[in-house]
Amino acid sequence: MGAYITDLTMVAILIIGITAFMGVITNGIGEKIFGGKKRTQFTSESAKYQTGWKAVGGKKN
Repeated sequence: MGAYITDLTMVAILIIGITAFMGVITNGIGEKIFGGKKRTQFTSESAKYQTGWKAVGGKKN
């Protein structure tokens, strides 16, 4: 019974891991192929709003 539970757990982890990895890979490929000129639209807007903000946390340089 213990071997069955171990096998079931390993298969479940593999299925979930492979599914998540495929989603990330597919998203990356989709952005590269179909992203066009507006590929960085949202990160650029976020960076534009954050200019001039004071850095919080971390070590001071």
